[in-house]
Amino acid sequence: MLDNLPRGTICIEDIEMGMTRHLRKVVTDQDIEMFAEVSTDRNPVHLDDEYAQDTIFHGRIAHGMLTAGLISAVIGEQLPGHGTVYMGQTLKFLGPVRPGDMVKAEVEVTGIDHAKRRVTLDCRCIVDGKPVLKGEATVLAPSRKFD
Repeated sequence: MLDNLPRGTICIEDIEMGMTRHLRKVVTDQDIEMFAEVSTDRNPVHLDDEYAQDTIFHGRIAHGMLTAGLISAVIGEQLPGHGTVYMGQTLKFLGPVRPGDMVKAEVEVTGIDHAKRRVTLDCRCIVDGKPVLKGEATVLAPSRKFD
């Protein structure tokens, strides 16, 4: 057995259909600016108030991938948690996330392949009760057993 799994990690042996985990985060101007710096995506719709007012969004919005990163945080920190390996992710962006918005990022187990240690997760982000992102992730979950 592996004794070095971080606390909170859910191993493939313990994952069940319908399990959910989530986090909530207020997206700040600093988050958007740091994401622009790291990603090198400096589209003015994210950074320039005046420019963004004249777009279909009528104001600045967070990068879609910043919002998607919150899904990654739930997967990597909670379900399954540390030791999880991303294998794939689909995303559909349904609405903007604005500076100051509280985002709820949630994942739900919709498929388990114990033999291959693969887990399928329904992913969603919600702002003010409205979905702003949805998708599906496939991950390789950690195990208590050696390969």
